[in-house]
Amino acid sequence: MTDGTGRIIDYLRVSVTDRCNLRCVYCMPPRGVEPVPHREMLTLEEIGTICGAAARLGVTRVKLTGGEPLVRKGCPRLVEMLKAIPGIREVTMTTNGILLPRMLGELTAAGLDGVNISLDTLDPVRYKALTRYPLEGDAREAIHAALGAGLRVKVNCVPIREHNDRDLEELAALARDRQLDVRFIELMPVGMGAALTPIPGEEVRQRLEAAFGPMEPYQGVPRGNGPAVYYSLPGFTGKIGFISAVSHRFCGDCNRVRLTSTGFLKLCLHYSDGVPLRELVRSGAGEEELARVMAKAIRDKPLHHDFGGKESAGWDRHIMSQIGG
Repeated sequence: MTDGTGRIIDYLRVSVTDRCNLRCVYCMPPRGVEPVPHREMLTLEEIGTICGAAARLGVTRVKLTGGEPLVRKGCPRLVEMLKAIPGIREVTMTTNGILLPRMLGELTAAGLDGVNISLDTLDPVRYKALTRYPLEGDAREAIHAALGAGLRVKVNCVPIREHNDRDLEELAALARDRQLDVRFIELMPVGMGAALTPIPGEEVRQRLEAAFGPMEPYQGVPRGNGPAVYYSLPGFTGKIGFISAVSHRFCGDCNRVRLTSTGFLKLCLHYSDGVPLRELVRSGAGEEELARVMAKAIRDKPLHHDFGGKESAGWDRHIMSQIGG
């Protein structure tokens, strides 16, 4: 479907839990947050029903997020349910990778198409400072396992001046001889991230060119669901992507909405606009009724975010793990 400004909305990001086994500095306070009671979270079946309604509206791609989605029991079953929905062509997942190797067999058997592995540094000391969790073994294990399982793999890095300023070139080099993409995502001033210093995408690009040579814009088959801009580097097998939501606002091409773990259809990461769906689905509403409610909400999707603007009452005050990244 299209929203009120004519943008095609065909991508749904679904947070399956607000819980996580890490405490990343831009996402959670050191002691975490009070978890949502299980009764307030959507069941897997309720998620499936809402995604079925979204498919009726033209959503073709679903991304499972958290918190950390793999801490929730039943993720492979959910993937299988979503892949069976008519119209859903692709189901992928964003994960920190810690639990991924042991669950890969179930996930690939269920039909998972790809994974985005969040990894902001390969240095054990800085990893522990950033995630408040020790880097157990080699972080490349999850990447290697996912590639070996035949999944499409992307590594997501959030460049932060205080934490991983020295690690960006090493992370980019993961794409030198592997068929994967490394993406640098500008830190958004949401929740805990507002207190940290982002490294702009343009600065990251200049540093990578100084290290590896000139970047050439990638013109091939689209490599993802969203706004990443991809480049080729000399001698690299994979690509380098940039998601620069703050310095290069791309809202005019936004194609997504989000479903939180408690059933709130969120229209824009920055604003609190949206519609609660949990009680509607629990009252017995079917896909057709849900689709009508969702379509009405999506028509009012905000034109753009206003990160860096004057704070207003409509801004979302939740931290990232509560929203779904």
